Amino acid sequence: MSITAMLQVPIGLLLVTPFSPALLSGNTCLSSNFFGNYRDGEATLSVLSVSDWACLNFWNANLDSAHYAQAPEAGHQLVWLEKASIDNGLLSAREQPTLDDFLVSLESTIEYQPGQQEVITESSGEGMPNSYDVYYRAENAALVSVAADKAMVIDTLLPPFWKSRLLPTTPVEYVPIPDRATKAVKQILANLKFDPVVASVVNNISIAQIKNDIRFLTGEDEKSGIISRHSFSTGAITAAHWLKERVESTGASCRLVPFLTGFAPNVICRYDAIKDTNATVLISGHYDSRGSFGNTRAPGGDDDGSGTTGVLSIARTIGRKGVKFHSNVELAFFAGEEQGLLGSKAYARELKDTGANLTLMVQADMTAYRAPGEPLQLGLPDLIGSPEVTQLVANISAIYSPELHVGYTPACCSDHQSFHEQGFPATQVFERAGPIADPMYHNSGDLSDRDGYDFDQLYSIAKVQFATILHTAGFEL
Repeated sequence: MSITAMLQVPIGLLLVTPFSPALLSGNTCLSSNFFGNYRDGEATLSVLSVSDWACLNFWNANLDSAHYAQAPEAGHQLVWLEKASIDNGLLSAREQPTLDDFLVSLESTIEYQPGQQEVITESSGEGMPNSYDVYYRAENAALVSVAADKAMVIDTLLPPFWKSRLLPTTPVEYVPIPDRATKAVKQILANLKFDPVVASVVNNISIAQIKNDIRFLTGEDEKSGIISRHSFSTGAITAAHWLKERVESTGASCRLVPFLTGFAPNVICRYDAIKDTNATVLISGHYDSRGSFGNTRAPGGDDDGSGTTGVLSIARTIGRKGVKFHSNVELAFFAGEEQGLLGSKAYARELKDTGANLTLMVQADMTAYRAPGEPLQLGLPDLIGSPEVTQLVANISAIYSPELHVGYTPACCSDHQSFHEQGFPATQVFERAGPIADPMYHNSGDLSDRDGYDFDQLYSIAKVQFATILHTAGFEL
């Protein structure tokens, strides 16, 4: 065999290395070998496949830090596990299960059964592989592979402050945000100034209606019948249809979009532009939820009932004020976020595959909790997201919601990452300029009727999302 032929022999390795846009962009060894970016504490890491010896030599020559492991066997799913960025006060308040405790739990016989809208199903374990393999391990993150069935319910096994993300089953292409997309956002930034009509419209959002809406989604109204909005639950299906009907009543066209068997669908709503354009502006929240370990109740009042009702309040105001847009505007409610951004990944790929002209995207995830003694806040992503869109949102907040103290948060990442990784400008709005402080995070007590749940903050952040739409899309009444 020639040296050239030998260098092209498949070797089946995984590579975990610090994210480097300059190194990844335009690299032939990267093409179709990217599994995504993931957090490990304050670091952003890329997971890639190493397809042959030539690429292995390239990475060895160009990387200062690299971790290699053999790729998983067929039938196993790669899952990234990461500890969420949590305020120290929460960490000291509870005894925390360790990663080792969690790995032991992977030996149980809990599995996912497509078609059943249940959170957890017990299995006899016969014929089901219970093993797992660890490919990367650190204090705050790990890369593991588990049986594909178990991967679907891995979020129900995790300790409350840990999150999971399923990697693509096959590598994808790394897609940087193109210069033309960045320039479009910079132009909006350059032209941004106070508009009294925008202020009047966004101030019309109704806090009273938000309170009613969140109580329906959490089941606190005792009328909706929703106990959980976990992606496999009947409550999530109820919520999806309810959201669709409410947004359609404001003049939008909505569709329920399935993306994986057994999961509740994405709810995608659209206001068509009154001008001839394919430009689109997207805002979103995720309506699925997660409860305490072993508890089927998952009301998700803050995570992410707050972002969901904020987006719904924008739709209600669009209808009430008769807003017509110059660009197309989409409002999305994603499912599968708690299992690893699955719904938003599917929709972001759909937009990429169809050549969508997405000007920008802003995700709202957890906007209502305010820690005792702290001011109203708006947290923006410190690492994963588009700096230009993040700056635009910060500037709009200063104009239309000056009561919000704006800063960066390490709490990451929500559905905006799915769009960012497809080359679309995107960012996130969050409730705190710092780590997560909500004691009911991923807890069955995540209700709206509790200390710290602040509707004024939810309202102020929804105003920022709405003003971002109005300034970006253009509008008339």
